[in-house]
Amino acid sequence: MTSKPVFLDRIRPAAEQSLASPGVDRASIGALVREFYSRVRKDERLGPIFAREIAGDWEPHLEKMTDFWCSVILKSGDYHGRPVPVHLRLTDVTEADFSIWLALFGKTASELFIPEIAAVFVERAERIATSLKLAMFFRLGSAVSE
Repeated sequence: MTSKPVFLDRIRPAAEQSLASPGVDRASIGALVREFYSRVRKDERLGPIFAREIAGDWEPHLEKMTDFWCSVILKSGDYHGRPVPVHLRLTDVTEADFSIWLALFGKTASELFIPEIAAVFVERAERIATSLKLAMFFRLGSAVSE
């Protein structure tokens, strides 16, 4: 008989819960996404990166990002993409670009939601940014000494 050690239950993080709050729905998340990407497009550093990747109609990207954030915040399951491979193709993105992205996102969220709700969006955005940065920029050393 095998059993898992009891201490594993104590170190495993609790699953994120859906943010059930009045005013947080697909419409408000869609407004956040659209305002945020409007600011991204105007940003002198991020704007050109996005313009190279999204030529023409932005609506499909905005809908996909609305699906993504509904899945992150509401646990809707609407998003079925794979963000890491998409971001790995962006060879001109630097780690510093994530700070710009987070600042724009945080400012937008704080203008559209009450502080407690904006904080949830920002905290989840920070975790997503950390994951993407690790995937894009972290490399183990080529030699490990014994």
